[in-house]
Amino acid sequence: MLPFKDNIPTERFSVITVLIVAINVAVFLYEQTLGAAGQLDNFFIQYGMTPYEITHGVSLAPRSFPVYLTLITCMFLHGGWLHIGGNMLYLWIFGNNVEDSMGRFRFVIFYLACGLIASFAQIAIDPSSTVTNIGASGAIAGVLGAYLLLYPRAKVTTLVILVVFITVIQLPAVVVLLFWFMIQLFSGLAGSGTGAGGDVAYFAHIGGFVAGLLTIKLFTLGKHEVHIKKGYM
Repeated sequence: MLPFKDNIPTERFSVITVLIVAINVAVFLYEQTLGAAGQLDNFFIQYGMTPYEITHGVSLAPRSFPVYLTLITCMFLHGGWLHIGGNMLYLWIFGNNVEDSMGRFRFVIFYLACGLIASFAQIAIDPSSTVTNIGASGAIAGVLGAYLLLYPRAKVTTLVILVVFITVIQLPAVVVLLFWFMIQLFSGLAGSGTGAGGDVAYFAHIGGFVAGLLTIKLFTLGKHEVHIKKGYM
């Protein structure tokens, strides 16, 4: 299933969501200027998050900043067009409403916090891994978890592909987002991948999603009830 849009209006322009998308796209376009494969790999190693570095407090690559900052910088790196395209699509669809529910400043804190928790979830799976992790998926997973709790009955226009059957239909957000989460959960438990590059950090997705579910009410400060009364659900 591939979502395209939802039917939940926002009360104000989603400045932070647009800014996060813009920063990610700008960084990705810069990555495209690193012509040689070695240059791009070094860029990922420099700014990506490597579990071994975090758990041991050492840097495996020369850096001019503390290794722990890679927990933040890794959220703005992407390994290919499909990687950034999928992430930004999900953030664009679901991020604006979550931002609207908590305000701009709290959304920044929420987004970064979910990204950090996602990274720590991935680190917990393999603390000694030297595989560099990149991508905004963990933070965006937190946004998805928050959206699920806030707007489970929202309608999401979705492309559905079942073997040879292809259609576009409106599905409840709870169906779209729980389907996405179950894919991450089953893939993670099956050991389909634990790192970045060619693999997927499924446990970062799981950790971010759960973080969004568990912390959203701390950030919305009762705004969830306001949306329900307005009939946006």
